[in-house]
Amino acid sequence: MLKRLPTELGGTVLLEPAVHGDDRGFFLETYRRDLLAEHGVDAEFVQHNQSRSGKGTLRGLHFQTEPGQAKLIRCARGEIFDVAVDLRRDSPTYGQWEGHVLDDVLHRQLFVPVGFAHGFAVISDVADVAYLCSSVYDPATEAGIAWDDPGVAVEWPVAEPLVSERDSTAPTLAELAETLPF
Repeated sequence: MLKRLPTELGGTVLLEPAVHGDDRGFFLETYRRDLLAEHGVDAEFVQHNQSRSGKGTLRGLHFQTEPGQAKLIRCARGEIFDVAVDLRRDSPTYGQWEGHVLDDVLHRQLFVPVGFAHGFAVISDVADVAYLCSSVYDPATEAGIAWDDPGVAVEWPVAEPLVSERDSTAPTLAELAETLPF
């Protein structure tokens, strides 16, 4: 059983799986292609990544240019605030963002299609984030927008996030707008 929950941006899909638990712990399906397709996730995934981060870490807002990269994100341990930003220039929600809490209790997953930037902030003491990707990582196509871009204005739940050098110097969406392939 997989339930699709409402999202604000066309193309993103928020899913909540059935979690079967008892005194021993829990079990859930984290990937089942036929059910994902029924709920609008039609990407073919070719790479699986995992990161571990401490409280207050902010990763993003990242995207891949050609051929683009769709992601199916879940938080296997801890709690994150997961964000997608619409970079599709012809979209009515271009430049808008939405965020969802992903955690190891409800086990929700967020599908972020090609044409979106993605990032997350860690709310818990530690978080393990696992995500499937529709294209393999290629540093030549790696790109990002500023996590604190005032034109996008993501309302991050961390006051003073820990960000990488790359993320702290990323350009704004306005600076990249004309070069976006989406």
